[in-house]
Amino acid sequence: MPPITAALVERLQALLCDADGNLFPSEEPAFVASADVTNRFLAAHGIAERYTAEELRLATTGKNFRTTAADLAAAHGVHVDDLAAWVAQEREAVTSYLAQVLRPDDEVTTALTTLSGHLTTAAVSSSALTRLAGCFTAAGLDELIPPARRYSAEDSLPSPTSKPDPAVYQHACAELGIAPEQGLAVEDSVPGALSAVRAGCPTVGNLRFVPVAERAERAAQLRDAGVLTVVSSWAELTDLLLPGLRHRPAAQPSLLPAGGAG
Repeated sequence: MPPITAALVERLQALLCDADGNLFPSEEPAFVASADVTNRFLAAHGIAERYTAEELRLATTGKNFRTTAADLAAAHGVHVDDLAAWVAQEREAVTSYLAQVLRPDDEVTTALTTLSGHLTTAAVSSSALTRLAGCFTAAGLDELIPPARRYSAEDSLPSPTSKPDPAVYQHACAELGIAPEQGLAVEDSVPGALSAVRAGCPTVGNLRFVPVAERAERAAQLRDAGVLTVVSSWAELTDLLLPGLRHRPAAQPSLLPAGGAG
């Protein structure tokens, strides 16, 4: 795909941010809590395989627990009709743990504060809204992306899904009243990037919270997924966008979130 151009920046109305691993470093600690629930789920269904937190992260980053559990069960020939109780257990465990360990990140806060002067900021995530609420509060981002502009593939859609399905990005754009090409998506994972690209959103890959040893491979994977460019930090993204945003025509309509977060 072509790089970010002045014409693209001029038409942007919203910054659509993936949450986990993008706005806060939640991927690694989330899998610490999730691995325990995942392993209990596998044992309950007669599956001998067990995962460490790191093995689970490497195997399933970008997917929510509902999809992960179904995929792991299916890989062992097990069909699970109802995952609701397990989804609730995993959500409670992860939300509680993340609320304890996450802290505000000055670089993210500065970037969102700066960019929100030009674009409507929103979160587009595979995670549940309750998990997002705990993370946003712990990371000090409640005012920058309030609950009404958080969209969850688990809770905001008629039927729960997960990235790389484009449904959550399509939903977010519809709720914000923009065409997909007016929303710049920022994603750290391949499933997330595929979700945004398939929805028609110009997309940037962000390596800010990707482990250093994995960055080169992740960058290549994100480019293969169709992102316009890959940045190493929120500061780099701000520097990339801000000159064009500052030189846009003065009369840029402001967006009002439609329909709330549910």
